[in-house]
Amino acid sequence: MRSPAAKFLSLLCLALGTLAATPPAPIAVRAARMIDVRSGKSIPNPVILIENGRISAVGPGLAVPEGIRLIDLGQATVLPGLIDSHTHLMARFQESPEGLEYERSLLTKSQAFRTLEGAANARATLRAGFTTVRDVENEGTGYADVALRDAIRQGLVEGPRMLVATQGIAAVGQYHPFGISSDLTHFPTGARMVSGVEEARRAAREQLGQGADLLKVYADWRTPTLTVEELRVIVEEAHKARRKVAVHAVSSEAIRNALQAGADSIEHGHQADRAALELMKQKGAYFVPTLGIVETLAEQAPTEAARQSRAKSAESIRQVVKQAQALGVKIVSGYDASSPATQGQNAREIVALHRAGLPALEALRAATSRAAELLGLSEHVGALEKGLYADLIAVSGDPLADLTELQRVRFVMKGGEIIRDDLPPPTDGKPR
Repeated sequence: MRSPAAKFLSLLCLALGTLAATPPAPIAVRAARMIDVRSGKSIPNPVILIENGRISAVGPGLAVPEGIRLIDLGQATVLPGLIDSHTHLMARFQESPEGLEYERSLLTKSQAFRTLEGAANARATLRAGFTTVRDVENEGTGYADVALRDAIRQGLVEGPRMLVATQGIAAVGQYHPFGISSDLTHFPTGARMVSGVEEARRAAREQLGQGADLLKVYADWRTPTLTVEELRVIVEEAHKARRKVAVHAVSSEAIRNALQAGADSIEHGHQADRAALELMKQKGAYFVPTLGIVETLAEQAPTEAARQSRAKSAESIRQVVKQAQALGVKIVSGYDASSPATQGQNAREIVALHRAGLPALEALRAATSRAAELLGLSEHVGALEKGLYADLIAVSGDPLADLTELQRVRFVMKGGEIIRDDLPPPTDGKPR
């Protein structure tokens, strides 16, 4: 006789099995040209054959097997689904004059509501052509990002493939909320606050235990915060679990601390000096400069003084990116979206990197093949090659000639499933 618990699990497995999607039928995609991000070549008349959500063959003018559905993208350019390596799908903060919108959200929005916001942000991001994201901290929503990731995997919610960092780890008093009365001792926090090596180690273990795909750590805020020793134990715990660590580090001192501790990527790095960038290159760490969001905030500034201040910051960051590119640092695209106005606008970062001196192909690689390397997903995403997921997008023009085409994505496919199709119908009148 089976126990009630065993019977329940059997029924649950059966029920979940009924929710599983039927394996998709083989399909073929044809377009006028395809960008091969590894070689940098534009391939004419590509045909991509897809089986079970992955690419089974790709090349110019391939024969389409009889009986297979053909998706003809006409004169469009097809390229891999884009990857954003620094986003916050659980964040939807409005800018406010007093600068307390983050704290207000923690106070007034329930976890359930913020999870629904995350689902809306995920949909907007996917429809913008970003089929994979690295979500670097859920901004005070507990482990809701894990739930969103899993719901997307099960097909319950429309969104990109997600790697999640859960809560994030920061030094006590060095992350949101700020400006809260000291009497409110149980006010929610945007990240897990730690002080000391063992607290840092415990926070890392707890987040990994709750399903984190990576860890996010704050090495500075206005000044350097966590010590090298605190950072090191977090990195040790992550690496033992074969997970990577993304470190928020703006100042050169914090960047050096993070790299000395073994960080896999430096997020922001806006004040990096040449020595910090050279160390980044030496250690093989990835650089995610999040320049585009600073440019966007300058455009949206409420006053002329604020616009000029933010524009000056953006120019300073461009110089850092330019120097990093010249030194051969591995630069990856991440927009740092966290508001209604920025969710789904992730391609702005690719354009910003190009404006800062990256050649168009390198900027595109920063959001495809190189981003896949950082995420450890090169065997699955980041290019249009046999064996990889059929994650692809299409635009009307040539993105290597005009990268802003990536802000006007017309077609999105994830795992062989069409998510969005705004291209004009085929000239023969047949449905796609």
